[in-house]
Amino acid sequence: MNNYPVITGLGFKVPSQVWDNGHLEKMVETTDEWIRTRTGIVTRHIAEDHETTASLASDAAIKAIDNAELKPSDIDVIIVATMTPEMGFPATACFVQHMIGANNAAAFDISAACTGFIYGLTIASSMITAGLAKHVLVIGAETLSRIMDWTDRNSCVLFGDGAGAAVVSWRGEGGKIVDNVIHSDGSNTDLLYMPGGGSRFPASVETVAGSMHFMKMTGKGLYKEATTSMADAVQEILGRNSLTVDDIDLLIPHQANLRIILSTAKKLDMPPEKAYVNIDRYGNTSAATIPIAMSEIMEKNLLKKGSIAVLVAFGSGMTWGSTLLRY
Repeated sequence: MNNYPVITGLGFKVPSQVWDNGHLEKMVETTDEWIRTRTGIVTRHIAEDHETTASLASDAAIKAIDNAELKPSDIDVIIVATMTPEMGFPATACFVQHMIGANNAAAFDISAACTGFIYGLTIASSMITAGLAKHVLVIGAETLSRIMDWTDRNSCVLFGDGAGAAVVSWRGEGGKIVDNVIHSDGSNTDLLYMPGGGSRFPASVETVAGSMHFMKMTGKGLYKEATTSMADAVQEILGRNSLTVDDIDLLIPHQANLRIILSTAKKLDMPPEKAYVNIDRYGNTSAATIPIAMSEIMEKNLLKKGSIAVLVAFGSGMTWGSTLLRY
């Protein structure tokens, strides 16, 4: 039996509809050059009318379960990390449970924005270590296009839709979850938020007219917090495990902005090529970015036995955290 919970299966799903930067040039005052140089994004996947957070999550979940060589009935718990849920309630995870036939699973959502997948891994590994579950399905899924103000050129160019899933098991082959670090700072809730639809500003004619059901973002403040918190989270988890940056074979960062990823690597004094990047093809899919990246990394066989990888993210809240994996 392994000493640590193991990620035994991975899978992801993105919509087939792809918007390049030229598509956005027709919608808002921006240019392909500006988007590429400021964000690193070239294309993003956008959900079609029939696609929802739960449908994308379910497709990713089935792939991860198959990859783990399990059946949906083997899953004990489903955790969906999202800030664009299927509905206000019930939990998106409950829709997923029914869609994939995971009839034995408890199901719930967590809201930690772009750090949601790392929060989910932390909960999953804790439940397995405590003996409460043998197989936990952790999903990051978003349809951010549904809450996007397509007239706001500062935010609408950044985001895309998609889902990624991981099966965390009590034993098996894969990346061992050695440690997790999670943090938050509620004094920065005004940097990225959606004001309308909650108990403070329930849906009304006024909230709709005031565009309060769209994402609001303060870019400069986010950039500063992101680069600091991500570098700190990596250093913290390395220090807790008597490792250095040189021990990392691959950094798997939240794909928010290429400049943030490169700045984080610079703060860590890490060669930029050690950071996995796919933001050019997907944009920022919030809680889905890391599991999508991990699925691609698995398909490309970039991590061998003995490799050490660190996942790191920041998000609205503000939240941030990291996970240490050993293969």
